[in-house]
Order: sequence, then structure tokens, then C-alpha cells
Amino acid sequence: MRERRTPNLAQPFRAMSQREFSLPMDSVAAAVTAEHSRFVQRIRRRYGSELSLLPAGLPDDTVMRALVARLGQEGRPLAAALRVMRQLVLERLAVLDVEQSAPMTDVTQAMTHLAEVSLDIGLAHCRAELDAVHGKPRNDSGEEIDFWVVGMGKLGGRELNVSSDIDLIYVYEDDGQTDGPQRISAHEYFAHLSRRLSTLIGDVTEDGQVFRVDLALRPNGNSGPPAVSMAMLEEYFLVQGREWERFAWLKSRVIAPRASVANGRALQLRHLVTPFVYRRYLDYGVFEGLRQLHRKIRDEAQRRAAGRPERANDVKLSRGGIREIEFIVQLLQVVRGGQFPEIRTRSTLKALNRLAARGLMKPDTALALAKGYDFLRRVEHRIQYLDDQQTHCLPSGDEDLSWIARSMGLICRNDTCQLLDRLLEVRELVATEFDALLHDGVAPSSGGCRNGMCGGPPLPIDSEEFLEKLQPDLAANVRRWAQQPRVQNLREESRLRLAKLVGRASLAVKQGECTLEAAQRFVDWVEPLLRRESYLALLVERPAVQGRLLRLLGLARWPMRYLMQHPGVIDELADTRLLHERFDGPAFIQDLQARHDAWAEHGEASEDALLDSLRRAHHAEVFRTLVRDVEGQISVEQVADELSLLADATLQCVIDWAWDRHKQKHRPSPRLAVVAYGKLGGKELGYGSDLDLVFLFDDDDENAPEIYGTFVRKLITWLTLRTAAGELFDIDTALRPNGNSGLLVTSLESFNRYQTGRGSNTAWTWEHQAITRARFCAGDASLAERFEETRRAVITSTRDPQALRQEVVAMRDKLRAARPVREGFFDVKHSPGGMVDAEFALQYLILAHAGAHEELLANAGNIALLQRAEAADLLPPGVGRAAADAYRELRRVQHRARLNEQSTALDAESAKALEDQRAAVLALWRAVFGE
Repeated sequence: MRERRTPNLAQPFRAMSQREFSLPMDSVAAAVTAEHSRFVQRIRRRYGSELSLLPAGLPDDTVMRALVARLGQEGRPLAAALRVMRQLVLERLAVLDVEQSAPMTDVTQAMTHLAEVSLDIGLAHCRAELDAVHGKPRNDSGEEIDFWVVGMGKLGGRELNVSSDIDLIYVYEDDGQTDGPQRISAHEYFAHLSRRLSTLIGDVTEDGQVFRVDLALRPNGNSGPPAVSMAMLEEYFLVQGREWERFAWLKSRVIAPRASVANGRALQLRHLVTPFVYRRYLDYGVFEGLRQLHRKIRDEAQRRAAGRPERANDVKLSRGGIREIEFIVQLLQVVRGGQFPEIRTRSTLKALNRLAARGLMKPDTALALAKGYDFLRRVEHRIQYLDDQQTHCLPSGDEDLSWIARSMGLICRNDTCQLLDRLLEVRELVATEFDALLHDGVAPSSGGCRNGMCGGPPLPIDSEEFLEKLQPDLAANVRRWAQQPRVQNLREESRLRLAKLVGRASLAVKQGECTLEAAQRFVDWVEPLLRRESYLALLVERPAVQGRLLRLLGLARWPMRYLMQHPGVIDELADTRLLHERFDGPAFIQDLQARHDAWAEHGEASEDALLDSLRRAHHAEVFRTLVRDVEGQISVEQVADELSLLADATLQCVIDWAWDRHKQKHRPSPRLAVVAYGKLGGKELGYGSDLDLVFLFDDDDENAPEIYGTFVRKLITWLTLRTAAGELFDIDTALRPNGNSGLLVTSLESFNRYQTGRGSNTAWTWEHQAITRARFCAGDASLAERFEETRRAVITSTRDPQALRQEVVAMRDKLRAARPVREGFFDVKHSPGGMVDAEFALQYLILAHAGAHEELLANAGNIALLQRAEAADLLPPGVGRAAADAYRELRRVQHRARLNEQSTALDAESAKALEDQRAAVLALWRAVFGE
């Protein structure tokens, strides 16, 4: 699915305040102060003299470090200094938030800085203490082993709330032992270090605690070791890692030591985590894993609320709460983030923005969820300001509830509570979006229809009882492969999933939503995908997509062939805008460049990743055009325009990306022009057409021929190589000067001499015919006019009309002999009166008369040029227009035949419908060549 550019959703949150969500009010809100908070009252009583140590404004990293140092200079131990610093920072945030409407993102960023500073300072302190006793841990090569504090959840996403615990995982780089007087293994050393750091940050003292530390997300949970090595973590991901852990690790980030983050040493952990979180395919199989996790969380929330109605208003865990927004975002990221790195981010707000830009979420939905997230987080903060408790439930006391409401510019009293009304509105929005995403493909828990069959338990695909419920012809198709070992060996869940899909297809036939032929094609399409469960999971989770797929398969045969080659493109059917948009070349290039930059940002911009990205993007756009085509939304000419523009844009991307990786790159961009001939040159490209290309350069570097020769070979490899994502194009370079015996890339000057007949090596007439429909299609745009000058010079050259006529007719006869048509059949392209006759007649007219008729110079397409030739009196009245109309209809017939995988050679009965078109082209041929 191509990325759509949308306004930045995260940006407004820098200035968002109470007014964003407020109803008209008097000056009540202005009188609200942080003093209502019992926690703020305690801080002011206990640390009144220390409050002045914190400079005015929002505390940042530098301010916090300075404050800890100042408290230490005054004689406080580090543990006390960190705790006092935490209390002072929270008091300041309460004031900024409640009294000055500080943006929610400012508050969460400050809290994140607080955790980062505390962990970084605390880790350095704990390591120094341990090193004094045991020495530094070193690996077998004598190198010091690094240790990382990994922040998970909101800490990893830089979204920490004001009374949050911190989810941590401790990871060390390698095994080894310490080098001090009391030597211990690296594993023991880091276990001691983990415990010391957790105690330093998490223990409750007379000054409170810095943060509650939760280590439950580490491998094997609370039964696992406090710190794990990289090797242990890698094995865990491969063998035991569960689906829900992928969502947890999505937000993971090395928090400390800061030096390891700055010098890049900690990046090796990211390279380990990324393939665990993001699969290199559309990963719809994770839906069920998240569904189970959400069910557990909601059940736990309901259990805790049982008998305690005040817990029903949990802004985090209840239906429509903060957690469901996070799940919406993380699910879409995990499903598609393996192929589209541009949607990867730990921040919920940034992710909403990126998902909308990528077309994975409607922009207005993303904006509504972002505003809802902001509202819920600000309510959560006010709840926690009251007593510095890690709770997300609205208070039951009227005074507290009223204070929260008024601090947000709302009213809450006995007769009305705008806070609860707004909360209900937001939660309903969130819950609706969450249920639409997560439960779209789930069968009803009781009653209703299962697998497209009503009544009874779900049946697997190989069940005779299930097969008997299908239409006989459809059942025969399924039975053909349902009893094979490859189906029998599938998991029960997979066989039930297949039955669900086939059952839906059968039901769609019964309800008149698709034809039986479409359902049979669907079954034929599913068969090769039996072990590619991610695609089947996509359809299970998206019934609407399967419905659109069935309709598409009923309209033509070729979509099934394309979907067999590129099954991942079915994801495009989820985009409701599919039929209403047209291909946009500049946007396509911009989107691919954004993907390239995202790969680079994540350290994954390998050649393989880029080649696969190009192919997936190209396949998706071809499929989008195909859907619009078979649905009748665009004409044959528009199909050709879209496919040609797509080829141009893809070529440009390949040039840009390949040049950046070219070892002989000697300038920022290549002085290269790609010239399209044939169907691409005439913007008449069809599905699966090869590309006729000529490569030209204009560079005075003494090594230019070698540089561009090597580069063009690299380009052709990038364009033709078959990767895991498929292939792009077949490339034909036979139209270059001297054909297959000539150089792969030619200088513009040499090309000009060859085409214009200067020197002993000159082009043939058939090459001049070909250049009539050639055009610059990609590369250095400054070379386009240079090529066009040569092309026009060739076309307008003075020629002997009689000799030219003989050569063109001879070439037509040669081509006809090479493409014989069975007797009694009419091939819409190659038979007399077919498309090639019209093309050759037009090429003669251009080469013979363009010098005197400038209107024939433009590469405007065969239909327009035939009309122009008649307007210039080069054809008898009506002949050019009739031939143009005939050519259009012949193209349409050819196009429909290929879509249905039928021959373009029609028998006598079928050809009768084209008698007028054939006659019009033959009249054109006689008018031009007198035959």
C-alpha cells in the first residue's frame, strides 16, 4: 500500500493544552492550583527549602544532573539525592501541568529524562562499587564487557507517566570473568550489578523511591536470571519468544549507559531485537496473539473491579482506555513493520502519524485517536498527582473528581459531569476502533454461522461433513487437495482457517456476492499458499478483503495468475481508496525514498532489503492498476499510461539507489539517460511487458565509458534479478546502436552520429522507425532535450519516399513471416489489418513527412498521430480517424484477451465483430503503400 502524505499528527501536541478539550467556561479553571494534590502538599512541607534548587521552567536532562550533583555536594548519599531530585521534579511537573497547561508530551518527556538520568548515574555508581571488589568483566579477548539497561513500555517509548514504574531488562554483551582480586564470572558480576541497581532505584527509604522497578518482562519472567547475555537472549527469541513479547520488545530501548548509546556499541542489541519484532512479510498471524493478550488484560481489569465500581473508570485498562490505543498502534506496526520500516517508532503519537501517512489508518481516525490518547494521559496524570500512587482509576471523592475536571477546563458536580461525559465519548471512540481492528475476523462466540456454514462446531477443511456442505463443483476442487499429506500435516488451527475461507467463498456464491467460477478460482489460488499462513491469516482477519478478492477473481483470469506470483498484494484490497485514485509518479518516488531512508535509519539498508522494497512497491502499484482496470474504472489507454509511468518512476528509483552504492561513483548523480523504445516508449505498456531500453551517458571523465558500462550492468541486475519478493522487469537492450554486438551504454555524441548517419557506422531504417516512438524516461533530466534533438533530427531527415516505402514494407513482411497466424484466424496484432499494420503505416508517414509537418514530431501515441496525419492531408478524409478508432478497439480486444488468458488470434466467427476495424486498418495501409 503506497504511503499517503498527511498532516503531521504529532506536531500539534507541542502546543495542545486544556483548551483543546474544554467546553466554554468562566474563569473557574484559572483558579485551579496544584496545591489540591496531597502529594504536592507533602513535598512542599518536607522539601520546602530544596524547591528553590530547581531552576524555573521544564526540567531537562542537564538540570536534573546538576541537581543531583548539588544535592550530593550538600552531603546527601546518591540514593537520597536521586529520590529528592525525583520529588522536586514531580512537584514542578504538577505545577506546570495543572496551573500552566503544559503539553502532555512535555510532562512525559521530563519523566523519561528523570528515569534516564537516574539509571545512568546509578549504573555508573554501582559499577564503580563492584569494580573495586571484583575488577572489570572481560571476555576471552581481554575486552571489557558492556552492560545495558533496556527500557521497555512507556520508558522505551519516552512516554513515562508521572507515577509510573519502569519496566527494565538487563542485558550484557558477552561471557567472561572479572580481572580483579576477587574474580567471578561475568554472569555473576552482572547479576550482582542488576540487583544493586534495582535496589538503588526501587527501594523505599525515608525519601521515598526513585521508581518502582519491574523486571517481569525479562526472558522467562520472574523465574529467569536478573541479567541475560546477548547469546542467551538470541536463543530465547528463537526458541521460546512468544507473540505478546514481540509487542513488548517493540518499544525496547537502551537507556543506560549513555556512553554506549552515543558511541553506537548498543546498536548490536537492536539488530538482535528487530527481526524478532518485525517479520519480513505481512504478519497477520499476530492478531490472535494480541487478541489473547488483550483478553487476559481485560479479564484482569474486570476481576479487580469486581465489587469495586470505582475501578470501572480505569483510564488505562478498561474498555476504550490507553492500552487499547497502544494495542491498535502496535498491532499495525508489527503486522507491516517488517516490510515498511517507515512506520517503526516507539512513540504512540508518532506512530499514529506514520500509520496515517502510510495509508494504514484514515487521517481523521488517527487524529481522533491521538487527541483521545492525549486526553486520557492527562487525566491519568491528574489521578496520579493526587497521592503519587500508580493508579489509573478516577477517584471516588467528589472534591478530587471536581479538581481533576476543573484542571482540564471542565465541570463536574452533582447535576452534571463534563469530565465523565468526555471520558465516555473518548473511550467509546477508542473501543470502536479497537474492536473493528482486532475482532473483524473472529467468529461469534455462540450461534451464528461458522466457516460459512450455519450450525454446529467448526469443521476442518478435510472433513467430509464440511465438503458436503459446499457446492458440488467447489467441493470437487477442494477435495482434490484436501486429502493430500501437505494438508493432512497442517495444524488443526490451519485446517480450520482454510475451512473458514472456503466456507466464506461458498456462502458468497449462495448469496449472489460472487460467481461459482470466482469461488473456484479462489480455491485454485489458495492451494499453492497452504503453507504460507500469513496470507491466509490476512484473509481470515479481513473478511471484507476476501469479499473484494472474490469479486476481482470473478471479473478476469489474469488477476489470479498475478496473485499467485505476488500474494502479498492482496493487502492492497484493504484500502478503500483503491478504486478512486490514480498512479502518482513523484509521490511513488518520494514514498520509496522515505522507505529507503527508514531502512538506513534502522541500519538495515542492505541491497537485498532495497531490491525487495522496489519489487513489493512495484507489484502493489501494478495490482492497484489491475483492480481499477478489471473493475472498469479506467480505460485501456489509462492502464497503459499508469503502467508506463510506474516503469519510469521505478527506473528512476533504481538509478538513484544503485548509483549511491556504485563503487566507481565519481559524482553526486550520474550523467545518464535511459531512453525507452517500443511499448514503454509509446506509453503503451501492458501487464508483464518487457522494457526496450537504450542507455546513454554524457560525461567528460576519462573513465566514463568504463564507469557507466559497469553501472548499467548493475542497473540491469537490479531490474531483472529474481529475489524473495519476485522480479521487476525483463530488459531488452537490442535496440542500442549495433544491437547486441554494440556497447551496452553509449555516449550521447556517439549515439547522435550513429542515428544521423555521420561516419561509416549508421543506423538502419528499421531503427529510425523505432526511434519515432522513443523517449527519455529516467535519469539526468538535463539530458532529455539532448536526446530529443537527436530524435527530431532523425525523424526530419530528407528521405527518398519510394525507397523508404520499400524498406518499411520489406520489414513488415519480414516481421509477418516471423509471426505466422493460423489460416482462418485473425490475430488482432499481427494479421493483415491488425495493429502492426497501423503502426508501420504511421511510422512511414512520420519519417516521410515530419520534416514538413511539425505536428508529427511529438511522441503523442499512435491514435493521436493518425488523427494528426489526416488533419495534415497526408491521408484521405476519414481514413486516419477510422484507423485511429480501429486501433483503439483492437488494443481493447487484445487487452481483454490477455486479462482472461485467451489467445489474441480469433477464429472466423469471433473475428466478425472486428470486420469494420480490420477494414479501416487495411484502408490505411492501401492509402499509404498503395497495396
